[in-house]
Amino acid sequence: MPSAIFIVICFADINFIKMNISLIQSDIFWADIQSNLRKTEKDLASLSGKTDLAVLPEMFTTGFCTDRLDLAETMDGETVQKLKSWAVHYKMAITGSFIAREDDKIFNRAFFVFPDGKIRTADKRHLFSVGGEHRYFSAGNEKLIVNYCGMNICVLVCYDVRFPVWSRNRNNEYDLLIYTASFPHARMDAWDALLPARAIENQAFVCGVNRVGVDGENIRYSGHSVLLDYKGKTLLDFQEYEAGIKTAEISTSELEKFRKKYAFWKDADDFEIKGL
Repeated sequence: MPSAIFIVICFADINFIKMNISLIQSDIFWADIQSNLRKTEKDLASLSGKTDLAVLPEMFTTGFCTDRLDLAETMDGETVQKLKSWAVHYKMAITGSFIAREDDKIFNRAFFVFPDGKIRTADKRHLFSVGGEHRYFSAGNEKLIVNYCGMNICVLVCYDVRFPVWSRNRNNEYDLLIYTASFPHARMDAWDALLPARAIENQAFVCGVNRVGVDGENIRYSGHSVLLDYKGKTLLDFQEYEAGIKTAEISTSELEKFRKKYAFWKDADDFEIKGL
Protein backbone atom coordinates (compact mmCIF):
# COMPACT_ATOMS: atom_id res chain seq x y z
CA MET A 1 0.00 0.00 0.00
CA PRO A 2 1.50 3.41 -0.89
CA SER A 3 3.00 5.34 2.02
CA ALA A 4 0.89 8.41 1.16
CA ILE A 5 -2.22 6.58 2.31
CA PHE A 6 -0.70 6.06 5.71
CA ILE A 7 0.12 9.73 6.00
CA VAL A 8 -3.59 10.47 5.68
CA ILE A 9 -4.39 7.90 8.38
CA CYS A 10 -2.05 9.67 10.80
CA PHE A 11 -3.96 12.95 10.46
CA ALA A 12 -6.91 13.67 12.73
CA ASP A 13 -7.25 17.26 11.57
CA ILE A 14 -5.74 19.02 8.58
CA ASN A 15 -4.63 21.86 10.87
CA PHE A 16 -2.15 19.72 12.80
CA ILE A 17 -0.43 16.36 12.73
CA LYS A 18 -0.72 13.58 15.26
CA MET A 19 0.68 10.09 15.52
CA ASN A 20 0.33 7.06 17.77
CA ILE A 21 3.71 5.73 18.89
CA SER A 22 4.22 2.40 20.69
CA LEU A 23 7.21 1.66 22.91
CA ILE A 24 8.13 -2.04 23.13
CA GLN A 25 10.15 -2.60 26.30
CA SER A 26 11.10 -6.26 26.09
CA ASP A 27 13.53 -8.86 27.34
CA ILE A 28 15.80 -10.17 24.60
CA PHE A 29 16.93 -13.76 24.11
CA TRP A 30 20.74 -13.66 24.13
CA ALA A 31 22.23 -14.29 20.67
CA ASP A 32 19.05 -16.04 19.52
CA ILE A 33 17.77 -14.37 16.35
CA GLN A 34 14.94 -16.80 15.68
CA SER A 35 13.42 -16.60 19.17
CA ASN A 36 13.58 -12.81 19.11
CA LEU A 37 12.00 -12.61 15.67
CA ARG A 38 9.12 -14.83 16.81
CA LYS A 39 8.56 -12.74 19.94
CA THR A 40 8.75 -9.46 18.02
CA GLU A 41 6.17 -10.60 15.51
CA LYS A 42 3.74 -11.40 18.34
CA ASP A 43 4.31 -7.95 19.84
CA LEU A 44 3.73 -6.22 16.50
CA ALA A 45 0.66 -8.32 15.72
CA SER A 46 -0.89 -7.14 19.00
CA LEU A 47 -0.49 -3.54 17.82
CA SER A 48 -2.04 -3.95 14.38
CA GLY A 49 -4.59 -1.20 13.79
CA LYS A 50 -3.66 0.49 17.07
CA THR A 51 -0.45 2.36 16.28
CA ASP A 52 1.42 4.22 13.56
CA LEU A 53 4.96 3.54 14.78
CA ALA A 54 6.47 0.73 16.87
CA VAL A 55 9.86 1.30 18.52
CA LEU A 56 12.11 -1.68 19.38
CA PRO A 57 15.22 -1.79 21.61
CA GLU A 58 18.78 -1.72 20.27
CA MET A 59 19.97 -4.97 18.64
CA PHE A 60 16.49 -6.38 19.14
CA THR A 61 17.31 -9.74 17.52
CA THR A 62 20.43 -10.55 19.55
CA GLY A 63 21.00 -8.35 22.56
CA PHE A 64 24.19 -6.30 22.82
CA CYS A 65 26.49 -8.99 21.42
CA THR A 66 29.54 -6.98 20.41
CA ASP A 67 31.89 -9.90 19.72
CA ARG A 68 29.47 -12.26 17.93
CA LEU A 69 30.18 -11.30 14.35
CA ASP A 70 28.50 -14.49 13.17
CA LEU A 71 25.18 -12.87 14.13
CA ALA A 72 25.59 -10.04 11.61
CA GLU A 73 23.15 -10.01 8.69
CA THR A 74 23.13 -8.32 5.32
CA MET A 75 20.33 -6.08 4.11
CA ASP A 76 19.03 -9.10 2.20
CA GLY A 77 18.95 -11.20 5.36
CA GLU A 78 16.02 -12.59 7.29
CA THR A 79 15.70 -9.75 9.80
CA VAL A 80 15.27 -7.03 7.17
CA GLN A 81 12.92 -9.18 5.12
CA LYS A 82 10.79 -9.89 8.20
CA LEU A 83 10.68 -6.22 9.16
CA LYS A 84 9.50 -5.22 5.71
CA SER A 85 6.86 -7.95 5.70
CA TRP A 86 5.58 -7.04 9.16
CA ALA A 87 5.38 -3.33 8.34
CA VAL A 88 3.21 -4.03 5.32
CA HIS A 89 1.08 -6.73 6.95
CA TYR A 90 0.44 -4.91 10.24
CA LYS A 91 0.22 -1.47 8.59
CA MET A 92 2.72 0.38 10.75
CA ALA A 93 6.23 1.77 10.68
CA ILE A 94 8.91 -0.03 12.72
CA THR A 95 12.22 1.27 14.07
CA GLY A 96 15.11 -0.13 16.11
CA SER A 97 18.58 -1.50 15.38
CA PHE A 98 20.30 -4.79 14.48
CA ILE A 99 23.80 -6.11 13.74
CA ALA A 100 24.48 -5.53 10.05
CA ARG A 101 27.25 -6.70 7.75
CA GLU A 102 28.29 -4.74 4.69
CA ASP A 103 31.29 -6.03 2.75
CA ASP A 104 33.96 -6.66 5.41
CA LYS A 105 32.50 -4.25 8.00
CA ILE A 106 30.04 -4.70 10.87
CA PHE A 107 27.61 -1.98 11.95
CA ASN A 108 25.08 -1.37 14.71
CA ARG A 109 22.46 -0.32 12.18
CA ALA A 110 19.40 1.78 12.96
CA PHE A 111 16.46 1.21 10.64
CA PHE A 112 13.11 2.79 9.89
CA VAL A 113 10.71 0.63 7.90
CA PHE A 114 7.66 2.33 6.39
CA PRO A 115 4.22 0.66 6.08
CA ASP A 116 4.81 0.18 2.36
CA GLY A 117 7.93 -1.90 3.06
CA LYS A 118 10.50 0.72 2.14
CA ILE A 119 13.43 1.01 4.52
CA ARG A 120 15.88 3.74 5.52
CA THR A 121 19.00 3.05 7.61
CA ALA A 122 21.97 4.74 9.27
CA ASP A 123 24.67 3.36 11.54
CA LYS A 124 25.42 4.12 15.18
CA ARG A 125 27.86 7.01 15.36
CA HIS A 126 29.31 6.63 18.85
CA LEU A 127 30.55 3.13 19.55
CA PHE A 128 30.62 2.07 23.20
CA SER A 129 34.36 1.68 23.74
CA VAL A 130 33.92 0.73 27.41
CA GLY A 131 32.13 -2.42 26.23
CA GLY A 132 34.49 -3.08 23.32
CA GLU A 133 32.01 -2.21 20.58
CA HIS A 134 34.67 -0.18 18.75
CA ARG A 135 36.89 -3.27 18.36
CA TYR A 136 34.35 -5.06 16.16
CA PHE A 137 32.01 -2.43 14.74
CA SER A 138 32.50 0.48 12.35
CA ALA A 139 31.01 3.88 13.20
CA GLY A 140 28.36 5.59 11.12
CA ASN A 141 28.69 9.08 9.69
CA GLU A 142 25.13 10.29 9.21
CA LYS A 143 21.89 10.64 11.16
CA LEU A 144 18.76 8.76 10.21
CA ILE A 145 16.04 11.37 9.65
CA VAL A 146 12.79 10.45 7.91
CA ASN A 147 9.42 12.07 7.28
CA TYR A 148 6.51 9.94 8.40
CA CYS A 149 2.95 10.91 9.25
CA GLY A 150 3.95 14.46 8.42
CA MET A 151 6.55 14.47 11.22
CA ASN A 152 10.30 14.56 10.83
CA ILE A 153 11.76 11.75 12.94
CA CYS A 154 15.40 11.22 13.89
CA VAL A 155 16.55 7.76 15.05
CA LEU A 156 19.82 7.39 16.98
CA VAL A 157 21.30 4.48 18.93
CA CYS A 158 21.88 4.17 22.70
CA TYR A 159 25.34 5.67 23.47
CA ASP A 160 24.58 8.52 21.04
CA VAL A 161 22.40 10.01 23.79
CA ARG A 162 25.55 11.11 25.66
CA PHE A 163 26.68 13.33 22.79
CA PRO A 164 24.52 16.46 22.42
CA VAL A 165 26.37 17.80 19.40
CA TRP A 166 25.51 14.72 17.36
CA SER A 167 21.92 14.81 18.60
CA ARG A 168 21.52 18.54 17.96
CA ASN A 169 18.30 19.56 16.23
CA ARG A 170 19.75 22.01 13.73
CA ASN A 171 17.12 24.38 12.31
CA ASN A 172 14.34 22.12 13.62
CA GLU A 173 15.28 19.30 11.26
CA TYR A 174 13.24 16.86 13.36
CA ASP A 175 10.13 16.87 15.56
CA LEU A 176 10.66 13.53 17.28
CA LEU A 177 14.03 12.14 18.44
CA ILE A 178 14.19 8.38 19.11
CA TYR A 179 16.93 6.51 20.94
CA THR A 180 16.83 2.73 20.58
CA ALA A 181 18.93 1.34 23.43
CA SER A 182 20.48 -1.42 25.50
CA PHE A 183 21.32 0.82 28.46
CA PRO A 184 22.41 -1.10 31.60
CA HIS A 185 20.75 -0.65 34.99
CA ALA A 186 24.07 0.44 36.51
CA ARG A 187 23.92 3.70 34.54
CA MET A 188 20.19 4.42 34.67
CA ASP A 189 20.74 7.75 36.43
CA ALA A 190 22.50 9.00 33.29
CA TRP A 191 19.74 7.72 30.98
CA ASP A 192 17.05 9.33 33.13
CA ALA A 193 18.87 12.68 33.11
CA LEU A 194 20.05 12.78 29.50
CA LEU A 195 16.73 12.09 27.79
CA PRO A 196 14.90 15.12 29.26
CA ALA A 197 17.97 17.25 28.48
CA ARG A 198 17.86 16.17 24.83
CA ALA A 199 14.12 17.03 24.69
CA ILE A 200 14.53 20.47 26.27
CA GLU A 201 17.61 21.62 24.35
CA ASN A 202 16.24 20.40 21.00
CA GLN A 203 12.61 21.47 21.51
CA ALA A 204 11.41 18.09 20.28
CA PHE A 205 9.57 15.02 21.51
CA VAL A 206 12.03 12.39 22.73
CA CYS A 207 11.40 8.64 22.86
CA GLY A 208 13.88 6.31 24.54
CA VAL A 209 13.24 2.56 24.30
CA ASN A 210 15.44 0.30 26.41
CA ARG A 211 15.39 -3.44 27.05
CA VAL A 212 14.86 -5.32 30.32
CA GLY A 213 16.24 -8.57 31.73
CA VAL A 214 19.73 -10.04 32.10
CA ASP A 215 21.98 -10.67 29.12
CA GLY A 216 24.54 -13.38 28.40
CA GLU A 217 27.27 -11.31 30.07
CA ASN A 218 25.17 -11.14 33.27
CA ILE A 219 24.45 -7.43 32.75
CA ARG A 220 21.07 -6.27 34.07
CA TYR A 221 18.71 -3.96 32.21
CA SER A 222 15.82 -2.29 34.02
CA GLY A 223 14.13 -0.51 31.12
CA HIS A 224 13.12 3.06 32.01
CA SER A 225 11.72 3.48 28.49
CA VAL A 226 9.98 6.82 28.24
CA LEU A 227 8.23 9.27 25.94
CA LEU A 228 8.82 12.95 26.71
CA ASP A 229 7.37 16.14 25.32
CA TYR A 230 9.44 19.07 24.06
CA LYS A 231 9.62 20.52 27.59
CA GLY A 232 11.06 17.29 28.98
CA LYS A 233 7.82 16.29 30.69
CA THR A 234 6.86 12.62 30.80
CA LEU A 235 4.01 11.51 28.55
CA LEU A 236 4.50 7.78 29.01
CA ASP A 237 6.81 5.57 31.07
CA PHE A 238 7.22 2.04 32.46
CA GLN A 239 7.74 0.46 35.84
CA GLU A 240 11.30 -0.68 36.47
CA TYR A 241 12.00 -4.11 34.90
CA GLU A 242 8.51 -4.11 33.38
CA ALA A 243 8.30 -5.93 30.06
CA GLY A 244 5.42 -4.70 27.94
CA ILE A 245 4.07 -2.35 25.32
CA LYS A 246 2.64 1.12 25.84
CA THR A 247 1.18 3.54 23.31
CA ALA A 248 0.66 7.29 23.38
CA GLU A 249 -0.41 9.96 20.92
CA ILE A 250 1.78 12.92 20.07
CA SER A 251 0.83 16.00 18.08
CA THR A 252 2.77 18.83 16.48
CA SER A 253 0.07 21.38 17.27
CA GLU A 254 1.41 22.61 20.62
CA LEU A 255 5.01 21.91 19.57
CA GLU A 256 4.79 24.40 16.71
CA LYS A 257 3.21 27.01 18.96
CA PHE A 258 5.96 26.53 21.54
CA ARG A 259 8.74 26.79 18.95
CA LYS A 260 7.21 29.94 17.55
CA LYS A 261 6.84 31.58 20.96
CA TYR A 262 10.23 30.46 22.25
CA ALA A 263 12.43 30.39 19.16
CA PHE A 264 15.57 29.36 21.05
CA TRP A 265 16.79 27.43 18.01
CA LYS A 266 17.42 30.69 16.17
CA ASP A 267 20.11 31.60 18.72
CA ALA A 268 21.91 28.24 18.54
CA ASP A 269 25.61 28.03 17.69
CA ASP A 270 26.60 27.01 14.21
CA PHE A 271 29.19 24.25 14.03
CA GLU A 272 30.78 21.62 11.83
CA ILE A 273 31.52 18.03 12.83
CA LYS A 274 34.89 17.03 11.39
CA GLY A 275 35.49 13.68 9.76
CA LEU A 276 32.06 13.24 8.17
